[in-house]
Order: sequence, then structure tokens, then C-alpha cells
Amino acid sequence: MSWLTRLGFVTPAACALGDEAALLARLADGDADALALLYRRESGSVYRYALALAGDEAAALDAVQEAFAQLLRGPQTYQAGRGSLGAYLAGMARHQLLSQWRDARRHVPLDDALDADEAVPASDARLNQAQQQDGLWAAIRRLSWPQREAIVLVDLQERSYEDAAAIAGISVDVLRTRLHRARQRLADLLAVREGS
Repeated sequence: MSWLTRLGFVTPAACALGDEAALLARLADGDADALALLYRRESGSVYRYALALAGDEAAALDAVQEAFAQLLRGPQTYQAGRGSLGAYLAGMARHQLLSQWRDARRHVPLDDALDADEAVPASDARLNQAQQQDGLWAAIRRLSWPQREAIVLVDLQERSYEDAAAIAGISVDVLRTRLHRARQRLADLLAVREGS
């Protein structure tokens, strides 16, 4: 069973949820069904963002839960003019992950999903691809938190600069600078790995 099925995530296209503003108004009035609808629509992308940033399923789930708990406590804090609801929730998840990271005083390592397939013999092409992915994730883990976040938001999740900046709580210009530096650092790390 996939984690999407296990956690009850549904893609946005899979259900007609109605107007976001109406759902938020219903949530402010205490309608639990509104929270369930918003959760089904937004939780998948927030979870994927948190998982890519933290690399730990438990930490990502905690961050998603905290983001929706904060939305439940204060739906009026969301301002539609500042970005999408998904970006707002991802930003709250980000703050939760940053808090966890600061408490631990270390970066949470990213899991290597390919470790589960070690018992299955791989062809040369699959082995080469696995090694390249392993090297890429190792290099991403070596980036600073702000650089890693920029790479995850823009390059891995393919978010717009505006949404990524809103999630990170920075201007688009600062995001572009971080992204540029992150890509340069990543290229340098990967070049060193290739040369060794």
C-alpha cells in the first residue's frame, strides 16, 4: 500500500472541493468537513515538500500535522493576497522543520530510497543510475539549509519563484540568489565526486 493511500491523500483533481475562501470561512465556523476537504486537497504537496526538505518521513508527517493544526487554530491568519494556501501551509511546515532542525542542531539526513532494493540485482544501467542519484542526494545533503530549500522548492518540486519565495519567507530576488549559489555549489560538489 502506498503512503498516499495509507494517509488518505487525494489529488486535487480527484475531488471537487469548492471555493477555497468558502472552505476557510466554514473552517472558521468550526466545520470539520471543511478541514477534511482542505487537507485532501493540500496535504499531498505539503508532505512531499516537507519530506524532500527533511528527508525523514516522521518529521515530514509531524510538520504537515502541525501546519494543519495551525490552520485549524487560526484560519483567518491566511491572506490570499500573499500567496496560495498550499504555499502558506508549506511555509508553516517549513517553520516546524526549522524548529526541529534548530533543536537538534544538525541537518536531518535524507533517506536513500534505493537501499530497499539492494536485494534485487540491477543491470549496469540501473546501477549507474542509482549511483548517480546517490551522489546527487549526497551532494544535496551537503548544501546549507537555505540552499537545500531553494533546490527542493524550485528544481525538485518545480514551484514558481513566487510560491517558493512565499514558502521560504524571502523575496524572489533572495530566492534567485540562493538558487544560483545552490546550483553552483551542487555542480562543484558533483564535479569533485566525478573527479575522485
